[in-house]
Amino acid sequence: MFTVRTRSSDSRARTGTLRLNHGDVRTPAFVPLATKGAVKTLEPRDVAGLGYELILGNTFHLLLAPGPELVGEMGGLHAFMRWDKAIITDSGGFQVFSMGHGGVADEIKGRGRSRAGGPDPDGRTGAILSVAEEGVRFRSYVDGRERFLSPEGSMSVQAALGSDIALVFDECTPFHVSREYTARSMERTHRWLERCLRWHTEHGPPGQAVYGIVQGGVDWELRRLSAAVVASSRADGIAIGGSLGREKAQMHEVVSWTTAELDRLAPDRPRHLLGIGDVDDLIAGVELGIDTFDCALPTRLGRHGVALIPDPAAGWRVDLAKGRWRASREPILEGCACPACSAGFSRSYLHYVLRAGELTALRLLTLHNLWFIARLMDDLRAAVEGDRLAEVAGALRAGVAPGVVV
Repeated sequence: MFTVRTRSSDSRARTGTLRLNHGDVRTPAFVPLATKGAVKTLEPRDVAGLGYELILGNTFHLLLAPGPELVGEMGGLHAFMRWDKAIITDSGGFQVFSMGHGGVADEIKGRGRSRAGGPDPDGRTGAILSVAEEGVRFRSYVDGRERFLSPEGSMSVQAALGSDIALVFDECTPFHVSREYTARSMERTHRWLERCLRWHTEHGPPGQAVYGIVQGGVDWELRRLSAAVVASSRADGIAIGGSLGREKAQMHEVVSWTTAELDRLAPDRPRHLLGIGDVDDLIAGVELGIDTFDCALPTRLGRHGVALIPDPAAGWRVDLAKGRWRASREPILEGCACPACSAGFSRSYLHYVLRAGELTALRLLTLHNLWFIARLMDDLRAAVEGDRLAEVAGALRAGVAPGVVV
């Protein structure tokens, strides 16, 4: 399933190939989110045209609508959404537990905490009702009905979706809970791992890979223990989840602890970092030995009028909705070959269509942002292949544009 091609001489970075039912994926790679069966504002052929070989579907949202039964009747998620390359599906655990813990995503990434049971992006509310060894009861944000999701149920949904990679059901613990809670949750996640693997062995679709998930919060001992448990399991690959710290330095440290253990215990299995996609975090993650990443960031920024640019001081982003760009003839990024920049759209035009509420703006900025990230990953892969990662990573961190440095 996974072959390591090259290893960096001065870091844990490596390149490899994931061989999946719907094609090969060159790693390290970024994985765009197709949360509800679509990469927002784009068609599948747009995403493929940008160079992506793997996307992520959301088990929780697809369970609630349109439902795995309908997707299965339509030939699985690939046929339903007209995407013929590989798909990874998450387990639904992150979304379920976000309703109970509050702003899990924000806490994982050091952005504070939001109200538990808050609205989903469409403004509807859901709530977690109970957590037990059997699974989790929650109230659907779609229709308010009580629903239940177990490890076996999550794997059954992912089997019906027909993804190439399925993630096991886990509890995603946020930063603010105690070490004792984190440890109990981790141990239950390990038991759920075995249940997922057992169900998949008996009922899973042929060729579907299964990834276990390392938890343990920001505790060194718990992370090492969880990495050892997942590495000793029958999981085909290993994802890193849960709270990664209060700020970036701590996040990189937690990832480093985990990949160090995996280098020792499972050096040839693929590693996926869940929910991380800032430019500097992608560079650091590759240096630490991560093979694939998923995150909503590039597409979410585009839908909010923000474009990715090679400017570390500005967080690698520019807000084109701001008035200063009203009469700017500049493209988003000079020399960029993305569909928006290469077609000659100016910052002035993009500012105008953003302020006018035209959907064209969201599509063009999403195309640019995903192009930017795809070229970043191209550069990082080439740098590892040529054993120049330290040089290339330094240039990228200094603000050299992706696609130029290599």
